[in-house]
Amino acid sequence: MSESVVRLETEGRVLHVVLDRPPANALGQPIIEGLAAAADALESREELKACVVSSALDGFFAAGADIKQMGSLTPASFAEYRDALRAPVERLAACGKPIVAAIDGLALGGGLELAMACTLRFATPESKLGLPEVKLGLIPGAGGTQRLPRLVGRGRALEIMLSGRSIDGEEGAQIGLVDRLVEGDVVAEALAYAERLANFPASAMKAIIDCVDAAGLTSAEGMALEGDLVVEMLASGEAGEGIAAFLERRTATFA
Repeated sequence: MSESVVRLETEGRVLHVVLDRPPANALGQPIIEGLAAAADALESREELKACVVSSALDGFFAAGADIKQMGSLTPASFAEYRDALRAPVERLAACGKPIVAAIDGLALGGGLELAMACTLRFATPESKLGLPEVKLGLIPGAGGTQRLPRLVGRGRALEIMLSGRSIDGEEGAQIGLVDRLVEGDVVAEALAYAERLANFPASAMKAIIDCVDAAGLTSAEGMALEGDLVVEMLASGEAGEGIAAFLERRTATFA
């Protein structure tokens, strides 16, 4: 199943990871398996020097976690889902090769967390980026609470996560969430950029990425706290009402 929803295409020395799970690239098990395959390729194939992650779907990069799947999970199985999603995302973040997220459309929740785990983010002005988990009675659980403050600062990160609002690509570029604003074909520009990077020494690029990441480490304690609290929200918070309301297409009623 993962082969059909996540295509791994080699373009020169660049691995192109194409998400293709209609209607919105929900990050369920098929995409999780595809992302793990992408991490395998980047870790094992020395000839691959860079990577681009994009979507085959019009209007979507990835719209987040698979809420239909989440609606049937117990706290224990939700923790398993959290760990399953985090694992390939963290492997991609730590692979040492430059990865460009090419965003054209919605990158929300887990979709934005995937993009933030990439080295750089290219986006069109009309793209929409956000972490709306608060509207479901949840918190970002795949590194969002840790990576967003590193990219945009504490205050902006809190405002975005507490309000659950989406920002467009232009605002994303203004605050540092988007590294390059692209008018036109963002995937083509990301691939061309990645191919240029692939001409540079892999060891030097890895060293640069490692050193920059060391300047603003994602703390193990912060990741552990995020992981614990996202499950707690499902177990004893109001996420049950938020998820049910989303699936039933009604307004949630929180206490």
